[in-house]
Amino acid sequence: MKKFRKVLDGLSSSSPGGVASPSCGSAAGTPTAHAPTPQDIHVQETLVSENFQICKTVRHGFPYQPTCLAFDPVQKILAIGSRTGGIRILGRPGVDCYSQHESGAAVLQLQFLINEGALVTACADDTLHLWNLRQRRPAILHSLKFNRERITFCHLPFQSKWLYVGTERGNTHIVNIESFVLSGYVIMWNKAIELATKAHPGPVVHLSDSPKDEGKLLIGFESGTVVQWDLRAKKVDFRIYYDEAIHSVSWHHEGKQFMCSHSDGSLTMWNLRNTARPIQITYPHGKILKDGRKESCKPILKVEYKTSRNSSEPYVIFSGGLSYDKSGGRRPTLTIMHGKAITVLEMDHPIVEFLVLCDTPYSNEVQDPYAVVVLLEKDFIVVDLTQSNFPIFENPYPMDIHESPVTCTAYFAECPPDIIPILYSIGAKQKKTGYSHKEWPVSGGTWTLGSQTYPEIIVTGHADGTVKFWDASAITLQMLYKLKTSKVFEKPKAGEGRAGELVEEDPYAVQMVSWCPHSRLFCVVGISAHVILYRFSKHDANTQIVSLEVRLQFDSEDVISPSEAENNPCFSDPSSHSPQPPGSPGSGTQDSLPCLKVKSRPVRMPPGYQAEMVVQLQWVDGEPPQQITSLDINSAYGLLAFGNCNGLTVVDFLQKTILMCMGTLDLYGAADPYQRLTRSPRKNRQSTSDFCMRGLSHFYSDSKKRIRTSYQSLTELSDNQVSMDMERSKSPTSDHVNGHCTSPTSQPCSVGKPRITGVPEGPRLTRRGPGRPPFRKAQSAACMEISLPVSSHTEESRENSFSRSRSSSVSSIDRDTKESVTTLQFGESYGRKGDALPTACLWVGTSLGVVLLLPISIPTEEEERMEEPITMGPSGTVLMLKGSVLRFAFLDCGGALIQSPYEVWRDPNGPEDPDRPRRRKLINFSPSSSQEACGDGHLAVVCSEKQAKVILMPTQAVLFTHNITESSFLLRADVVSVCNSVCLACFCANGHIMTLSLPSLRPLMDINYLPLTDLRIARTFVFTNGGQALYLSSPTEIQRLTYSQEMTDNLQDMLGELFTPIETPEAQNKGFLKGFFGGNAQTFDREELFGEAAAGKASRSLAQHIPGPMGLENMKAAAGGVVGDLARARIALDQRGERLGELEERTALMMNSAETFSTHAHQVMLKHKDKKWYQL
Repeated sequence: MKKFRKVLDGLSSSSPGGVASPSCGSAAGTPTAHAPTPQDIHVQETLVSENFQICKTVRHGFPYQPTCLAFDPVQKILAIGSRTGGIRILGRPGVDCYSQHESGAAVLQLQFLINEGALVTACADDTLHLWNLRQRRPAILHSLKFNRERITFCHLPFQSKWLYVGTERGNTHIVNIESFVLSGYVIMWNKAIELATKAHPGPVVHLSDSPKDEGKLLIGFESGTVVQWDLRAKKVDFRIYYDEAIHSVSWHHEGKQFMCSHSDGSLTMWNLRNTARPIQITYPHGKILKDGRKESCKPILKVEYKTSRNSSEPYVIFSGGLSYDKSGGRRPTLTIMHGKAITVLEMDHPIVEFLVLCDTPYSNEVQDPYAVVVLLEKDFIVVDLTQSNFPIFENPYPMDIHESPVTCTAYFAECPPDIIPILYSIGAKQKKTGYSHKEWPVSGGTWTLGSQTYPEIIVTGHADGTVKFWDASAITLQMLYKLKTSKVFEKPKAGEGRAGELVEEDPYAVQMVSWCPHSRLFCVVGISAHVILYRFSKHDANTQIVSLEVRLQFDSEDVISPSEAENNPCFSDPSSHSPQPPGSPGSGTQDSLPCLKVKSRPVRMPPGYQAEMVVQLQWVDGEPPQQITSLDINSAYGLLAFGNCNGLTVVDFLQKTILMCMGTLDLYGAADPYQRLTRSPRKNRQSTSDFCMRGLSHFYSDSKKRIRTSYQSLTELSDNQVSMDMERSKSPTSDHVNGHCTSPTSQPCSVGKPRITGVPEGPRLTRRGPGRPPFRKAQSAACMEISLPVSSHTEESRENSFSRSRSSSVSSIDRDTKESVTTLQFGESYGRKGDALPTACLWVGTSLGVVLLLPISIPTEEEERMEEPITMGPSGTVLMLKGSVLRFAFLDCGGALIQSPYEVWRDPNGPEDPDRPRRRKLINFSPSSSQEACGDGHLAVVCSEKQAKVILMPTQAVLFTHNITESSFLLRADVVSVCNSVCLACFCANGHIMTLSLPSLRPLMDINYLPLTDLRIARTFVFTNGGQALYLSSPTEIQRLTYSQEMTDNLQDMLGELFTPIETPEAQNKGFLKGFFGGNAQTFDREELFGEAAAGKASRSLAQHIPGPMGLENMKAAAGGVVGDLARARIALDQRGERLGELEERTALMMNSAETFSTHAHQVMLKHKDKKWYQL
């Protein structure tokens, strides 16, 4: 591989020549002659562009906005269609496939070709599609676009290649599945109804062939008309008229009667012997009132009429039909009527569709239903019909990701192998009980564990404060453990303190998480400006939660008199920045309080993650605390750091003390790289109740609510007329930049000292926060404008309306921009240029692209660590970049990634051993111990929204610089390991995914993956090791993808097989009398009726055939996968054996014939051997 070497002019001179540093191979602290210089850096890079390729792997979660449902009773696989054109096909756990129609049109109906490995979809753009399921990635074989009529209903009889298609005009067309062309046979609506009928019967809402005779087609029209059409005679057998609209029809398996559901909540039963009137009319949920009238009921949208061998009473299952008086306070229901027993199952969400699963695919046999699949708007359940209490099956799919809306995600690959079993064993105790004991009925397909599997965990934070851990190994997803952060706090009571004033619907919403899988230390940041620290334990405990309150409300806009403006510095005395306790001078009775109240009593905590400490930001001067924008925790140092738009806080969680609380300005000291400009004073303050925090719940519930983002996502300003129009509908104090308050009408923040009382209100001179100087163009995320139409009717349209605008006017002195702490990273580094030895450091990145370094002095002995104070302080600016700083990472001089130090996990509640006192075991990855052949020192990778830089420590010389984007900005950047090397992976706001080599920052991949970025994706996109990434593709689904060519090549082996060769069950043999009197009168040849020879060709203008990449005749040959190959080989072997058997039988017959011929010939020879020739 080519070696990369780059030296920037003039930078080598900045490196101090005689500074001593430890040698690579020696013990820590041994000095050497020189520190490494840029000329000494030689890194053998192995990654090339051929190592990268973008590919979607699998989608987890509940299908967003589902529309329809289908089930293959032989293959036992299930398909769900969605409003966005997606199809989810589910089988046994591990068999989970997602496909998407390119048009994006809603899927109206699904029809399996039962046991054929194919699926027909009918979409809202009046197009039929035939999908091949005999491959791991389904593909479209044919499409048929209807031009003049709209599709309303489809029906495909079992073992038939002719699909019946009903339209909005009331006509019924017939499509050949093999060629996907229309037949010339058409059932026109005016021929189906009586000539005397003047009204149009309406769209076709039902099609089904009679179980008794396949040559009879039952057609249901919306108006209430039902017609049985004789396909052979091309005429109507009978017509049924009913006053109420029909929603569905279901046959009895004998074909002598059927049931209809109607819009008035009634069920009607019809017998073919007398079609003049129904033999039965029932209102299952309607009662007769005192005046004799029936209660008005809601429509019964679907009914299923199924018979059972074990009972003479049939099952009647339907959705809807509740009376309007009762339905106001009741949830959607599914009703199961079995004999005189009526069971009403209440659902949490509206019912989209349901299916009754039966043992047989034949409609003319006893159905024997065993389960009901119910598709809800936001859930998916299966009811066990074989038990009297109708329990539900435990769902093996992760359909509850959206149980509470997802607000943040984290992805951890290559975790310690023992963490997943431990979390699973703890989480197993949290599972609900009362499920059916039978196996999950959707058990089709095959899936095997791939060869390239390693422990992966996905962590999701939710709006209700819960955190879920998921096992994501081997492209599956399974719930491991659930943590409820709200249990740490007291439930807020109305009118009690600050909690009573919050308009926050979800005060516990999780904003970000930080997890160390090695030390099992877990940290959660909430929307109410709180940080919770958890430790993992296998034992339960009664714990007193330590609560710390921090006053972090610093701003350069301190109120000063005009005379003081010329002399006062831009920052105040650091001594005034310590947290002020409640009731301190200058703080009112309403201030110095947190948003939530931590439980003061000891709390019993079950095994798992147990809260140890809570840090909360206080209200100051009637202002709520600003949201936390950055977080990092280090178990080896025992330190926790977080920051927001006002400053930085460092907490020693071993000693339970606040170590540092400084404003952003104070981190610079005297070396402030920015000019601090004055600006006009603010307007009067708004009331506190008008400026309570808007929570992350505004991402997902009411369409009229404001949507906010975190600093990593996006920021909201108004630079054009579109956003100005939106501002009129917003609260005057609801502007946020990077998740921080920047409203010009909100109250200015203090600089950490009490506000002067008694100063007369008049002209005030305020200092502006660290904004951009006039000569520097604004390039941070705070300059981005997002227009979100608050009048939108759906969540999806809200989140997808995403406009971007950059303007240099943002750097105007009238623009209110704060400098926030956007990223933090603990690690072993060199605090100053002259340092010879690496020490613990905290790297700080700000929204103005400034990188600061804070060296930390930590006692080495464990006893001293628990008692002696830790000292730390800023050492000045290290680097400046364009845009907000997003990510830090450290490499040794050989290009290997340096991990952060950590403490080996030990159970805090484990039994004590008196002979072996418990001591902390630390694993330290210092730069001096991570390399052998190079000089001491390390490389620091810094990535911002606009560019990336690699610097050499301790000289702080910039080795490589790469401008990633000019017109857009990065939303996410991570340094990840791919193919035994490391690279920088970036996700840009314009939808591009890029990778850069390290340390040379050479572009390796740049692919436009997402054509339109929305807020949800920006908030949840994350990279991880092994070339994988994920994001929330919809409010209910997680999309995983890979950017590794190696994983893309191996993906086929990791996916499950949807189709498994299974013999179609044989139809039941009927007795002679039953077959003679009640069976089919004659065999029905559809080809003879619908083929081109008999019916002719359909009009070309009626529908357009769009061929797919392969025809149905090649479908079986194109089936992929080892299972399919083995099955075909087995079938071919069986066929070969049969042919060999037939050949053997024919050979035996020939031998018998030959022997017979030989015997006759010998007898003739004996008869004539003594005769002369003339005697013959």
